[in-house]
Amino acid sequence: MDATTSGTSSIHYHNITDQPITAIVAAPVSTFQRSQRHCFGDSTPGEFPLAANPSVVLHVLTACNLDPQDLAKLEATCSFFRQPANFPPDHGLSISELAALDMCQKRAIFKPMTPEEREHLKQRCGGSWKLVLRFLVAGEACCRREKSQAIAGPGHSIAVTSKGAVYSFGSNSSGQLGHGTTEEEWRPRQIRSLQGIRIIQAAAGPGRTMLISDAGRVYAFGKDSFGEAEYGVQGTNLVTTPQLVESLKSVFVVQAAIGNFFTAVLSREGRVYTFSWGSDGKLGHQTEPNDVEPHPLLGALENIPVVQIAAGYCYLLALACQPSGMSVYSVGCGLGGKLGHGSRTDEKYPRLIEQFQLLNLQPVVVAAGAWHAAVVGRDGRVCTWGWGRYGCLGHGNEECESVPKVVESLSKVKAVHVATGDYTTFVVSDEGDVYSFGCGESASLGHNAAAAADAQGNRHANVLSPELVTSLKEVNERVVQISLTNSIYWNAHTFALTESGKLYAFGAGDKGQLGIELVNNQTERGNPEPVEIDLS
Repeated sequence: MDATTSGTSSIHYHNITDQPITAIVAAPVSTFQRSQRHCFGDSTPGEFPLAANPSVVLHVLTACNLDPQDLAKLEATCSFFRQPANFPPDHGLSISELAALDMCQKRAIFKPMTPEEREHLKQRCGGSWKLVLRFLVAGEACCRREKSQAIAGPGHSIAVTSKGAVYSFGSNSSGQLGHGTTEEEWRPRQIRSLQGIRIIQAAAGPGRTMLISDAGRVYAFGKDSFGEAEYGVQGTNLVTTPQLVESLKSVFVVQAAIGNFFTAVLSREGRVYTFSWGSDGKLGHQTEPNDVEPHPLLGALENIPVVQIAAGYCYLLALACQPSGMSVYSVGCGLGGKLGHGSRTDEKYPRLIEQFQLLNLQPVVVAAGAWHAAVVGRDGRVCTWGWGRYGCLGHGNEECESVPKVVESLSKVKAVHVATGDYTTFVVSDEGDVYSFGCGESASLGHNAAAAADAQGNRHANVLSPELVTSLKEVNERVVQISLTNSIYWNAHTFALTESGKLYAFGAGDKGQLGIELVNNQTERGNPEPVEIDLS
């Protein structure tokens, strides 16, 4: 059974033949007699001790938090691990399956599920608790669920602490900060109306914000309209404080993604729902453009669990978890080749991006920029594709790529995270180093003034190949997340979150979206500056 992991190294096992130890002992037995010690119940020396006390083995497997792939290798190594263990709650499960179930039960998203919901998830994942465990671990790894995060939205920003408190700052013309007003905030301010509600995920779009609680509820505020008019005209209604999205009450949501003209949400079972496509092209379901009711995404992903979604300009990417491995599907507008299928045609239903199989790459993180996309593989390779304007693909040119292509200049870097914006891309390595490339406007790439200047002295020079963001090296701490503005209508700003929960900001800050006071008519910051907020 192939069960991939979240990126940790696998344990290597030697083959153990299914025979008693006495059969492989060649040396003669000493005539010196010892009294037998029954350390394992009624077992006698020479018996395989694992079989003598399987409950101890189960405890060790669970406590060690073995990866699903390692549990699968144990089953392939020795029949003891795949035989029925005769333990509750299911006496027919093997030791490895029980260990996987125990580790699933530790997950916050899994705990509140009913037995029927758990069994349904198991069947959806392929009929194995090891595959369910892989599905849950993969979602935690790529979405930072239950951890602190910062979202650089179009003109406004959202920060979520590890305890679930939410801070917002920046542009607020539509009430997208959630404070009950439409006044800008230049410093992080906590959304007080959410006290008592633990938030685990956030999404920010033009003039709107969505928050997801640990109970799977979705709260939204800001503009309630979708479509092109939102960028120049106010919506029909403004919601200035977080309001429960009633149409999603029947769905336990774990992630939201706000794209241009539509919104998508992901359920804990791995189902994708979309609404408000806002144009003649229907996104995976036949509804009216102004339909604000969520509808399941039809097509290839109806029976395949998804662990992460990413939304760009009129398109959606989905990271799916199948028994054969991880894969990426795309749907929507194909302009610039951003769907990754080798053409620029639109796709009304999700379609598998086949190039990753040819590259022998297992995707673990996916990011959707406005016009380009990126993926991090389990082996640390980075692939980009789409419109390569300003060098945002990192291939040393501005050419378009209609299928995923490995960024060769990062071949010596093991990536663990990637973030994409309008025409910019950031990559975080396993050592916490950060690389950026693409459009240099608004100083959002993080390269200091001297390093970013081109031959003509333009410090907003574009970067065609990945360059180390040396200004973030100076914070002397490991970076774990990057977030940057993903909108063609706003100047970009960028957040870097460190392992200890410190937040650094740079780029455009004319609306207060950096959380830092700008002086002397400044509109941006070229170097990372600490934001006065503790997200730990």
